[in-house]
Amino acid sequence: MTVGASGAREGELLKVLRETSLPNGSSDVSFIPQQGMVPADLRVGANVVAAHALRANADVSSPGLKLHGAGFIVTRDQAAALGLGSVPTLDAHIREYRNGRDLTDLPRGVMVIDLFGLSVDEVRVRFPAAYQWVHERVKPERDQNARATYRDSWWVFGEPRRQLRPALVGLPRYIATVETAKHRTFQFLNATIAPDNKLIAIALPDAAPLDVLSSRMHVQWSLATGSKLGVGNDPVYVKTKCFEAFPFPNLADQPTLAAQIAATAEELDAHRKRQQAAHATLTLTDMYNVLDALRLGRPLTAKEKLTHANGLVSVLAELHDRLDALVLQAYGWADLAPALVGQPGGTLPWPSKPAAQAAAEEELLVRLVALNAERAAEEARGTVRWLRPEFQDPARRGAAAEPVSTQQALDLVADDVPLSPKKKPAKSAKPAAAASKRPWPNTLPEQMRGVAGVLTANARPIAIEVIESTFTGRGPWKRRIPQILDALAALGRARVVNGLWMLG
Repeated sequence: MTVGASGAREGELLKVLRETSLPNGSSDVSFIPQQGMVPADLRVGANVVAAHALRANADVSSPGLKLHGAGFIVTRDQAAALGLGSVPTLDAHIREYRNGRDLTDLPRGVMVIDLFGLSVDEVRVRFPAAYQWVHERVKPERDQNARATYRDSWWVFGEPRRQLRPALVGLPRYIATVETAKHRTFQFLNATIAPDNKLIAIALPDAAPLDVLSSRMHVQWSLATGSKLGVGNDPVYVKTKCFEAFPFPNLADQPTLAAQIAATAEELDAHRKRQQAAHATLTLTDMYNVLDALRLGRPLTAKEKLTHANGLVSVLAELHDRLDALVLQAYGWADLAPALVGQPGGTLPWPSKPAAQAAAEEELLVRLVALNAERAAEEARGTVRWLRPEFQDPARRGAAAEPVSTQQALDLVADDVPLSPKKKPAKSAKPAAAASKRPWPNTLPEQMRGVAGVLTANARPIAIEVIESTFTGRGPWKRRIPQILDALAALGRARVVNGLWMLG
């Protein structure tokens, strides 16, 4: 029963401690009373409901791709039959694919056909086998869909995530977590891997954020701010509250500590992946089930003992204890470590009594809510602690793209003139030589930024020859440009208009 009154005042929450059935059919119930502010989620203590989304965390997290068509998913053998490995640039459109079970259970080893950025005519001409596969396996299902955009653009995912794709451009890896899972874990995925809709992708390639997200500080925050779903009541990671409102520690002024945190995150990610690679049936869920058992001091079953041996779970526990201690230090809250962090060397179970541990967890949430309010006030005054400033900060977002020295005068095909399928697109006039050309970049991220910069500098569609004329280099570097354009198109950063290229 809930009794309430309007106004800002303290209340009392009675938490059931014990319930005993009596012979007369009634029950004897013992409560633990808690006093304090009772927010909308009916929990005494930190008012996590009032936490604000922070600009510092904006634009770098998103659910993964929502296919709306199982026919997009293929095995590696099927992908090879469609031309992967033999058809030029198809590797930008058939990629490794991961969903929640792939990360927490055993990976399926499947791939996905991602044709975002291509017109249906381009797909048919350039990748006829992939076109036929999707036409036969996706289009019939989409034809029955009530939403016109799904029916009309049947070769493209229902939700291709236009906001996520630009955030991943040029990154070697990103952080992923399963939206609904028993254990809240984070790991790096290679940027070539396409995330499923049930994953939350976080476009941060550095290891320090992975460590902070993996820490007990963020896990407690996500449990308090997220929701619950399913028969098992598994926690749901709601990115707007769990991630976007979470105040990260300020590591910019603590470079030595930041380096230690990053090193621990790399070791944690490598440890789990190494043990899973060595043992085909070892899952993250099993490893963290055993980790919980160790922390609670519960005897392990025979199956759990095998998981403990194969997963080196005591090492996993020590890594988590180390990262928890480091992250608490980064926040300046080392006083909470005795109640929240295992003993040095990974001694288990956790050192604190349940009551002391619960009190420390509540105090942690109170401090995080206060820090969230402090950061929100800072941002209102114009100070934003961007997680990835070169991408998020509007003043710096275009800084990574190299400037184009001159804009070419082109003979362009008008956008509204239809082309015959049998005719090739009209070529632009030979571009005049640029006043000063730039060397062709050495690395793929730099090459992608360079090509994207040329598209950004030109307001209208341009021919590949214009992009070529912007750079100088030795060897067959020009062969890379069509592949990079395809990759930018797959990420939503470029598109083709009548055979000419422009910013997506």
